[in-house]
Amino acid sequence: MLAGPEIEICAVSRFFSTPCFPAGAGPDYVNAAARIRTSSTAPALLERLHDVEKRFGRERRERWGARTLDIDLLDYDGRICPDPETQARWRDLPPEAQRLQAPTELILPHPRMQERAFVLIPLLDVAPGWIHPVSGRTVRQMVDALPEADKNAVRPL
Repeated sequence: MLAGPEIEICAVSRFFSTPCFPAGAGPDYVNAAARIRTSSTAPALLERLHDVEKRFGRERRERWGARTLDIDLLDYDGRICPDPETQARWRDLPPEAQRLQAPTELILPHPRMQERAFVLIPLLDVAPGWIHPVSGRTVRQMVDALPEADKNAVRPL
């Protein structure tokens, strides 16, 4: 459903079974990553992703609540949006505040992707050479820095 005149799917990762996030937010998930080429702007692309989520019954009622589908925009051509200071503020937000606050604007790269095995392990399949535009670390370096328990919880289907 993502492919269209403005979006070309270049690669799709394997599918992985992962614990729901945060714990207790619902049943386990299936996670994957896709690398795309697009002529859309980053905000227009995010809007398209949210439209696809809605078609699958996604309702945004509570932060990190149960969801039928969750499509995140992790990176857009290495851009830092809206600016480095805002990206850093969301990246460094304490865990207790993360549950209560949601950005009202697009933050790129995704502010906490480097902490999440369920994001990084599928990303290895489609963009192993990608380098985080803020930290300068590769996907492999970010995966290697994760706790073993987090990595072991991400199982290929």
